[in-house]
Amino acid sequence: MLSPLLGLEIADLEALLADERKYRARQLYEALYRQRISSLGAATALPEELRQRLGAAYCVGLPEQAACFESVDGTRRYLLRLADLRTVETVWMPEEDRDTACISTQVGCAVDCRFCLTARLGLERNLTAGEIVGQVLHVGPSERLNIVMMGQGEPLLNLTQVLKATRLLTDPTGLAISPRRVTLSTSGIIPGIEGLAREPVRPKLAISLNASTEEQRCELMPITRKYHLADLIETCRRYPLRSWERLTFEYVLLKGVNDSDADARRVVRLLAHLKCKVNLIALNPGPGIPFETPDPERVLAFQTILKKSFPCFLRTPRGLDVYAACGQLKKMGEPLPPILPTVS
Repeated sequence: MLSPLLGLEIADLEALLADERKYRARQLYEALYRQRISSLGAATALPEELRQRLGAAYCVGLPEQAACFESVDGTRRYLLRLADLRTVETVWMPEEDRDTACISTQVGCAVDCRFCLTARLGLERNLTAGEIVGQVLHVGPSERLNIVMMGQGEPLLNLTQVLKATRLLTDPTGLAISPRRVTLSTSGIIPGIEGLAREPVRPKLAISLNASTEEQRCELMPITRKYHLADLIETCRRYPLRSWERLTFEYVLLKGVNDSDADARRVVRLLAHLKCKVNLIALNPGPGIPFETPDPERVLAFQTILKKSFPCFLRTPRGLDVYAACGQLKKMGEPLPPILPTVS
């Protein structure tokens, strides 16, 4: 099997091409990440003899599209096949003023959140930096692109490869995506948050909160039994925000479970001393998920309480009819019967 070049940084390529003139590594780097070639034959800045030699042992390493499902709202859910024939999902969401790519960091997920379809997959393996970057290259980077690492997997359980992918995505000589446009979402892996805090090049941080008490969060997100809610909030308090940055907290509203006014007031108290914003997500349903979506009036009442203390936004579901919305990614090769949104 040919080894992929995607995922290699400039130092890696310099080591690979140590017997060549030094600028050849830069030419190959730019071909991979700026020119976005799909085959080594397209790296025409390199001599043909070098391309042939590289091609005998290496390939670019882009994922193969196994299926694509397009929503009535323009969202596209891609099922991408990797070199070992495993698949992951990537979601492309075009909007008037920006495009967003929701990418995966693992094949499956080990974090058993009870309201998420991806949790039912279990964890198969981590993605490499090249497989993470390859998703962005596949959907077609644009000048107005936002990247959210909110697809399959827990990014902070694959931190080394996620950080390497982040450096490649944000390198001004490569894909040149601003770090302000890259967000990582975690269920609250405290050592990973602490590791992320030490990195000079890192995405923005989003925390999947989803509960207002320790007991409630343990039921919805069993990872809380290892990384307790109070410890998570303290870790967030110590997190070194950049001058332009806020922490984001995501809160999936489940009817009759975590959506009461009392829950909202507890969330306000939890986050009172943090520079943050909250994104509310009314549950996106899926087969076998034992929860219901709250009524729109309940969602708005919850938001009203939070907005008195910090910015709070409703995230409009995208791609519900093709199972592309938050919490719905399950490597499905065929679309299920469509689901209609309950909150606009």
